[in-house]
Amino acid sequence: MNRIHSLFRRKPQNLLSLYFCAGHPTIDSTAAIVRTLAARGIDMAEIGIPFSDPMADGPVIQDAATKALRNGMTLRTLFQQLEDIRTDVDIPLLLMGYLNPILQFGFESFCQRCQEIGIDGVIIPDLPFRDYLEDFKPIADRYDIRIIMLITPETSDERIRFIDENTDGFIYMVSSAATTGAQREFDAQKQAYFNHVDSLHLRNPRMIGFGISNRQTLESAQANAAGAIIGSKFVTLLDETGDADTALNRLFETLERS
Repeated sequence: MNRIHSLFRRKPQNLLSLYFCAGHPTIDSTAAIVRTLAARGIDMAEIGIPFSDPMADGPVIQDAATKALRNGMTLRTLFQQLEDIRTDVDIPLLLMGYLNPILQFGFESFCQRCQEIGIDGVIIPDLPFRDYLEDFKPIADRYDIRIIMLITPETSDERIRFIDENTDGFIYMVSSAATTGAQREFDAQKQAYFNHVDSLHLRNPRMIGFGISNRQTLESAQANAAGAIIGSKFVTLLDETGDADTALNRLFETLERS
């Protein structure tokens, strides 16, 4: 069974997933960060593939991607660094990146390498859904790689249901149509969006991301979905501290404060 499925069966609520960018803050920090997240009880990790034009990302993650590219991070290097990650890490691992570098690597070769090193799923924000169904899903399924799709407040009910019917893993529920970045709280409009999607009774579990950076937004996300995804706040703390353990300590302190 794919580790993503196992996680949601074992712990259907109050999940916490963290995103960071491979090659940031240093070229050699990626595997160590993954191991630290797993050791500190994080439920799932999303490893960003740096790209020069990350259109869905805010300034924090854009800056991290730029630094990672300057550090020399490539997709091939990332796979090499994660070769033995499954010797001591058992949480679900996902790669999140844009289509261009993945296509340059070759999608089937990409999926094969993901399977070899133990990657469970991929998130490709700019992958058109029709292309996913026709060209990408059959290959990903062959290698037991789950392609995770995003929905936003602008996504129609019809499309949400279609995504739910044709994906298998979880649905990444973007809290707003804006780019990534911290928010102080989720307003009434976002709460209404969360409630509406919940009323659709989807087959797949949901994770809420974008804007989660404090106790209020974390608790709101965990109350309205299986769990929360934190990216920009953790990336900022990694940038400031240069150390995953210290960054996690500061993140947990922030999330515990009211």
